[in-house]
Amino acid sequence: MVNFQDGKQSVNDFLERSFTDGFLVLHRGRIVFERYMNGLVPHRQHILYSATKSFTGTLAGILADKGLLDVTKPITHYLPELAATAYRGATVQQVLDMASGVYYDEEWHEGSHMQKALYAAWYHQRVSGWPRTIWELILTLDKAERPHGSLYNYRSIETDVLSFVLERASGMSQADLMSQQIWAPMGAEEDAYCVVDDAGFADFAGGLCVTMRDLGRFGLLLIEGGARDGRQIVPHSWINEILEGRGAPLGGSQLWGGAVRSYHNFWRTDRDHRALWASGFGGQLMYVEPDAEFVAVKLSHNWPKGHWPRGGHALSTRAAMLAIRDALI
Repeated sequence: MVNFQDGKQSVNDFLERSFTDGFLVLHRGRIVFERYMNGLVPHRQHILYSATKSFTGTLAGILADKGLLDVTKPITHYLPELAATAYRGATVQQVLDMASGVYYDEEWHEGSHMQKALYAAWYHQRVSGWPRTIWELILTLDKAERPHGSLYNYRSIETDVLSFVLERASGMSQADLMSQQIWAPMGAEEDAYCVVDDAGFADFAGGLCVTMRDLGRFGLLLIEGGARDGRQIVPHSWINEILEGRGAPLGGSQLWGGAVRSYHNFWRTDRDHRALWASGFGGQLMYVEPDAEFVAVKLSHNWPKGHWPRGGHALSTRAAMLAIRDALI
């Protein structure tokens, strides 16, 4: 039994009650628990939503290690077009930490069109007066709300900006980068897919679709110090830097009720353990704890109206994952 916010329940009960599509636990390189629900099967891809961002942050680390990307340089070094926007003066690292001072409204309230415009680009919807592509949306961001680097503020558009930086720095599409630098080297079993806008730009802020086992393989890669079969895929130093909890200040209200210690390179770090979180809308979560050789993945489907998960769901999932971890180590 696990102590959740609303009382004790079994992990099975938790999975049934939290609209789970899939749950996977790996310990010391082996699958110790795997369950598919609601029509998900092992070879079917599932959208990760914002858990996608952590793949983009990892790609940045790989390119930086290869000398193709300098995170200390300003965004405009790679994207000079953004000199006319509020990104002028922001560094690549500040964007990686979602700490630029650019104003972007992530919420879906009445009168806010920024996030709605982003999803309109996803679904190829033409709305009069709205940008048609993600790049066009970025070019409209001309307002600043604070100095660059002063505070973390979650905004999906920051990951899209970084994706354009990676493409300019490498001369490749991010889809090809993902395939060549992470997906094939780590031994993925199935193809991955990504949502694209009208310009063909793959939205690696939230559009990646993968199988649950391949997401687990990505977690295993991080547990193994970024190496597989003797080949260093992700720089070990990059992983350790994130685990150390660097990043911009979180601000007055801590993430997930204080369960998250920092946000750095599009990864969350755990408050109580030397661990990483990747998370996305609707209950997509991966927990990676290298010292315990432990990975847990939870995929979920669209939550009914009134049940949309925020911090409470993440905390409950964290409680379930940590209870399993404690039972294994």
